Amino acid sequence: MRYYIIAGEASGDLHGSNLMRSLGKLDPDADFRYWGGDLMAGEGGTLVQHFRKASFMGFWEVIRNIGTVLSGLRMCKRDILRYRPDALILIDYPGFNLRMARFASGKGIKVFYYISPKVWAWNQSRVKIIKRYVDHMLTIFPFETTFYNRFGYKVDYVGNPLLDAIGNRSYRDEDFERFTERNRLSGKPLIAMLAGSRIQEIDNCLPVMVSVMDQYTDYQFVIAGAPSIDPATYRKYTGDKIAVLYDQTYAILQHATAALVVSGTATLEAALLGAPQVVCYRGSALSYQIAKRFVKIKYISLVNLIMEKEVVKELIQDDLNSEKLRAEIDKLLFDRDYRNSMLDDMAELKKRLGEPGASERAAGKVVEYLDQNKN
Repeated sequence: MRYYIIAGEASGDLHGSNLMRSLGKLDPDADFRYWGGDLMAGEGGTLVQHFRKASFMGFWEVIRNIGTVLSGLRMCKRDILRYRPDALILIDYPGFNLRMARFASGKGIKVFYYISPKVWAWNQSRVKIIKRYVDHMLTIFPFETTFYNRFGYKVDYVGNPLLDAIGNRSYRDEDFERFTERNRLSGKPLIAMLAGSRIQEIDNCLPVMVSVMDQYTDYQFVIAGAPSIDPATYRKYTGDKIAVLYDQTYAILQHATAALVVSGTATLEAALLGAPQVVCYRGSALSYQIAKRFVKIKYISLVNLIMEKEVVKELIQDDLNSEKLRAEIDKLLFDRDYRNSMLDDMAELKKRLGEPGASERAAGKVVEYLDQNKN
């Protein structure tokens, strides 16, 4: 069967690649065409467009780049019509993907959504669009089942794919000494910096992270480089003071004594790898003011949302400053009770997410539903 997949950011590229691998095992004749990144390209098929060409974050940022967004939508529609897939599989990225769901559904193409848009956080009116145009929703958080049930929409909870990615990570059995030797790092304890996967995130958050470094000379800071970001983007703020390691995010977090993490999937990754963290976020002033009026959740980090309490500190917008960041890092490093409580909550979070195998379960559901449609 032919599968058209759309992922619009780094985390979607990761989950898309694992889904493709699992689909290939169940469907030997699987043919893939997709919008994604390097990880999906590594699984074969045809990469139509890399996500770094059209990944914009925030209301104002999307408006400023509306021409690029609209051009991408037109191009994607034409490409889908030429390809005529058996299934369109959408991965998060709601601003773009919900429009593609409406288009594909109107053309008689089966639409699957893997990793729900965060409609439970804001813009719940989008549930109406999902109910009308998405044939099957495959969710990754337990609370999403309850949320969608409120609207009379049945979903399939398949578990969280990060458990698969982390369980299959490279260097999982490597000790700290070998890790530092291989990457030519010092033997000092490590503080990880995950500054986001978009240039806007890095520009807004990394300067504040860098500003506290001189207070922790007994530690080494290491940036987990996002695959779509050029090293020069980081060096603009760090010079040569901080090592930037690519394709080693999990190894970095595995060995981190603490982590400074821009809000997003990385907060959950850090928690699952047992890295005590502080969550950072700063957007444009306009985007932030708009978001404040529409966001319906108490927390922005997945860790706190899943646990339904503040497990990790969130420094948002003006609260993301040198003084408050330094105070939180001190607690992560030197307050044993605070640190141990966070680690205990992270262990409980891992239990709540269940067992690995989400990618296989999601692929199984896609193939099962497509087979039913044929019969």
